[in-house]
Amino acid sequence: MLTGCGRASWSDGLLVPGVTEGAERVTRLWVGTWITAIVVGLLVLGLLAWCLIAYRHREGDDELPEQLRYNVPIEVLYTIVPVFIVLVLFFYTARDEEILLDTSTPPDNVINVVGKRWSFDFNYVNDDVHLAGTQARLTGQEGVEETLPTMYMVVGERTEFVLTSRDVIHSFWVPQFHQKLDMIPGRVNRFAVVPTQTGTFQGKCAELCGAYHASMLFNVKVVEPEEYEAHMQELRDAGQTGLLNNDLNMEELLDKDLDLIPEGNA
Repeated sequence: MLTGCGRASWSDGLLVPGVTEGAERVTRLWVGTWITAIVVGLLVLGLLAWCLIAYRHREGDDELPEQLRYNVPIEVLYTIVPVFIVLVLFFYTARDEEILLDTSTPPDNVINVVGKRWSFDFNYVNDDVHLAGTQARLTGQEGVEETLPTMYMVVGERTEFVLTSRDVIHSFWVPQFHQKLDMIPGRVNRFAVVPTQTGTFQGKCAELCGAYHASMLFNVKVVEPEEYEAHMQELRDAGQTGLLNNDLNMEELLDKDLDLIPEGNA
């Protein structure tokens, strides 16, 4: 349940195809990191093979090779190159992380996602409605996916996720978003995405959180604005108005995080 196994292609770096504006950035970082790792790995293995062949023991060769305690130029090289590679990878990782986690742009919609054992609650802040998720019943029979709690999003609109947890550490993950973020008791984490295509995608908890971790599944449905509004009305008609607050949380939110919680949900 942690690997996000699915259909993938070489063009996507063997990742599942992304469906958000930021997914391509993650793919480039992923592919670049793997290319670097493969090049370094092949270089090290090549040098190892060369040493084994060039300096192998030969018949009649009974002399000891020249004994060297150190070689300053080589040792400097072996220090500078790895440090340079690590710094380059760190730069691109930090740069992309800052961009992907930036929440300074006002979102079109805000969804407070609350992790709990063993499901997720969804508070649609702008529309003042909610959906209380229930644990998936993995019976092995067909049709289970249709019974999972479903979170709705609007294609082409920026949706900000405000992530909290009621009990233990969970992790909010939709593989096609190419992003995931932990849900930590007493803390608030946020990120935003802009979905670029409609469809139904599966989400899950990516943090081993207990006996029924594998049952923490949900669907994400990216739809046109008209269908989104129709679903919001369905929730109102079902009496699911207002936001589920954090009174049931096992740990109180930190004071510095209270301002991050949507009004009416603290």
